[in-house]
Order: sequence, then structure tokens, then C-alpha cells
Amino acid sequence: MVVGLDIGTTKIACIISERGANDELKIVGVGVSPSDGLRKGVVVNIDKTVRSIKKAVEEAELMAGIDVDAVWVGIAGDHIRAINSRGVVAISREDKEITELDVLRAIDAAKAVSIPMDREILHVIPQEFVVDDQKGIKDPIGMCGVRLETQVHIITGAVTSAQNIYRSVEKAGLKVIDMVLEPLASCYSVLEKDEKELGVALIDMGGGTTDIAIYFDESIRQTAVVALGGKNVTSDIAIGIRTPIERAEEIKRQYGCAFSQMVKGNEFISVPGVGGREQREVSKAVLASIIEPRIEEIFALVQREIKRTEYADMLGAGVVLTGGGSLMEGIKELAEKVFEMPVKLGVPYGFGGLTEAAQSPVHATGVGLCMYGMEQRRRAKGRGRFRGGDLFRHIFERMKTWVKEFF
Repeated sequence: MVVGLDIGTTKIACIISERGANDELKIVGVGVSPSDGLRKGVVVNIDKTVRSIKKAVEEAELMAGIDVDAVWVGIAGDHIRAINSRGVVAISREDKEITELDVLRAIDAAKAVSIPMDREILHVIPQEFVVDDQKGIKDPIGMCGVRLETQVHIITGAVTSAQNIYRSVEKAGLKVIDMVLEPLASCYSVLEKDEKELGVALIDMGGGTTDIAIYFDESIRQTAVVALGGKNVTSDIAIGIRTPIERAEEIKRQYGCAFSQMVKGNEFISVPGVGGREQREVSKAVLASIIEPRIEEIFALVQREIKRTEYADMLGAGVVLTGGGSLMEGIKELAEKVFEMPVKLGVPYGFGGLTEAAQSPVHATGVGLCMYGMEQRRRAKGRGRFRGGDLFRHIFERMKTWVKEFF
């Protein structure tokens, strides 16, 4: 059994999975609870977060008929930072054969970058290896050479933010097996192999943040977080049409459109006033004129992050939108206008069981966490590492798992 816990700004989702026939992931339980203890992916109220986690897990347990004790937890937020780094080691063996230990030494050398004391390494992901100036090698073990170089992608997060999520999950009576960057988890569930090879930008549109992951040549090349999300759109609607936040969220989900050209000007909706004021009629065109600039701003910030990388012109597969924010009508058309490349909606695939309950962009991260956890278990082959415990220890052991994941 593998359990993914997606702790988001607007919702907390728990996905319970098990290994089915033909080694396929089988979803057996889905639980969702509103989240009001986080802001922009960061815990601001532990008690509220704990209550939301318990509710989501209990709902999933009831559906699956299974008790949960350990989870793979998703982490996001505007505190996430990522850098690419290189490490070089000499091969000292007489036969010059590269072993797994040499690979680990190279990754350790790449990891030796200056990181502030208030930050913690979440992932070190190898992108490629170079043996004696021979580039583009995915697996150097068994090759011969005198010099091994590796390029890695290092993802870090604020220690306090990670610890608060960790403590919230612990207080809910669960063990944290590991924390996984949410856009990385989403990639497991919505991206296909040929997209990763050709070059693709995954945009995970959450309530508090919009997460970006860029893949090229089957390796993750860059990750970034934009500190704007669906809650900003809801706030704009509440102010623009003068209605309570809760009603603004309902209106956004039911009538919202991100591309004003798709809206007819003669369609109206009833809007309740604030503080008992009279109900008014507002046209859908006015609503779209409030939503479109904010979504366009989010996409413009994402575009800026993509252009900062050297892969901006290498995204042959275009853009994949996922997350709850991607469900809005007209979002795909607006994204194509801003990014000027093909855009598709990323829906989780490659699993059985409760497909109808989990086959939605809303659950891309939760399903991806299950797939990530299943992949780690398969590669570790029963090492007994998945019992939970202190998240901030055994970095060397985690590095071994990262290498196994890469291979």
C-alpha cells in the first residue's frame, strides 16, 4: 500500500493505492478536505491543518477499508528554490571501471554548494553524466574512464516550512516517509515519456501557488514556483463584483471563464451582496474581464521563469496544464495565446481502481505521489527504508535512492 497526501492551500487530498495486477497502480481510496490552515503552500495554523489532514485521511480510509499509518507528502510554496550544479571526481580504480560508489561520490561533489542554514535539500536529481568528455550518458556504471562528471538538479526548501508540514502530519497520527516536490510528483502522473524526451513545461495551477517543472531529454531541467494561484482570482472576483469570498469561489467554479472572447455578453448571473445587501445581476462578460487579466498575469510570470532557462526554445511538446486551476473554461485558449505553443490539459493516467474519482487534474499531485512512492519501493527492493522517521537525517541513504530512481 502506498498513500499520497497532497497538502494544498485550498484542499488536502489523500489517495490510497496498492499494487494491482500486472504491476499496475490501483487506487482504492480518495479523500478530500477543504484546507484553511495554509497560505501559499505554507502552514500558518497547525491545528486547522491537522484537522483537515485527519478529515481527508479518514474519508479515504472509509472508502478503502484500510487504516493508514504512513504517507508520502507533497510540498510546495514560494519558499522552494532550485539550482543546477556540477560535480567532478577521478576514477582511482586500476581497471578504471566506474562503480555505483563513484556515481555517489560525483553526486556528493555536485551537492557541495553553498546553501543557507535556513534551507534544507529536498531532492538531488541527476540529469546526465560525462565520462572523459563523452556527454549525454544516462548510466555510467560499468563504463571505463578516468574522470566522471555529473550535472544535477538540486531542489531546496525552507527548513521551518518543511518542519511545519512534517509536524502537522505527525500530529494527525501519521508517519512521513518522505517529502516530494509537488510539481515533480505531478510529472509522474500526467506526463508521457515522449513529452519528457521532446521537451515540455508542466504548469500545476494550485490555489496558493503555480508550480513549474521543465523536462527535456527525459530529465527534469528546472523547477520554479510563482506565488500566485486560484485564491488570487477568487479575491479579485470578490472585490470586483462586491460579493463574499465563499460566494466568489462558487461563482468562479460555476461560471468563470479565462478567455473573454468565448463569453456572450447577454448572459447574466445573480450575485449576493456583502453584509446582507441586495442581490444584483452581473454579466458573464464582466466576470470574464476580471478573471482574464489575473490568469494572464500568472501565465506571464510563468513565461518569464521559462525564458530564464536555456530550454525556452526546446519545448517541442509545448505546455501541459494541470491542478485545480486548469479546469476553468477558456484556460487552454488563453495559455496558447500567451505561450504561443501547443497546450493540453494534464489528466492523471496509468492506474486502475477508482479511476472516476481520481482521474481529474485536481488529483494530479496525489496520484503522482502514489506513483512516486511505488517507484521508490520497486527500486529499493525491500531495503526496509520506508518506515517513516526523522526526515532530516540519512542524506547519504537518500542519495542512493535518488540514483536508483534515475536509473
